[in-house]
Amino acid sequence: MAAMDALDWTAIAAQLDREGFCLLPGLLGADAARGLALQVAAPDASRVTLESGDLGRGELFYFRAGLPPALAQWRSALYRRLVVIANRWNETLGVAHRYPAELDDFLRRNQEAGQTRAQSCLSRLGVEDRVSLHQRNDGEQVFPLQIVALLSEPGTDFQGGEFVMTEQRPRMQSRPMVLPLKLGDAAIIATAERPFKGSKGYYRVNLKHAVSRVRKGVRIGLELSFHDAP
Repeated sequence: MAAMDALDWTAIAAQLDREGFCLLPGLLGADAARGLALQVAAPDASRVTLESGDLGRGELFYFRAGLPPALAQWRSALYRRLVVIANRWNETLGVAHRYPAELDDFLRRNQEAGQTRAQSCLSRLGVEDRVSLHQRNDGEQVFPLQIVALLSEPGTDFQGGEFVMTEQRPRMQSRPMVLPLKLGDAAIIATAERPFKGSKGYYRVNLKHAVSRVRKGVRIGLELSFHDAP
């Protein structure tokens, strides 16, 4: 997995401000991605169908024993970088709340708020499977950014299954966005809301994300959240 210091965080922050997402090609790397994809068959993986949550069709696999050590370290390192952007977004929107500098301290706040259900998971989508538009923003403590990554190779392992986002601005049509993820690529995306600068100042815009229908093969992806759910 790529070192955080090697990334251009000024450019990343600028794109997140402008688009609500930032594609990070090769951040995981092909070998790490393939290794993570094997976790769907781990004996301690907790399997949930997307149908059970009315989120589409396919399977989600939660890490019952906690994130694998390398992924947990990667998540903490990303949080330290992203918390600067998250706090700036709150300041821009006039929100007094600030996130702590370290992920462990933020997760402690989650526990105090009754948010103890981990949301980070793998998804496995076969032919005709899909993930409906959704947000992972349940609870009082919600971090405004999250990570998604692709653990399969488009065109080789599967066809279809594009990662899609929509952005809804007041009194405007939804803006669709397709993120061209490849094996080992990751993206930082807005969890649910982000600041947008209009003609009269900043206001919130609403974002959701989804995965389109898989037409062939099997698509395995990662969704990494920094907050837990109630």
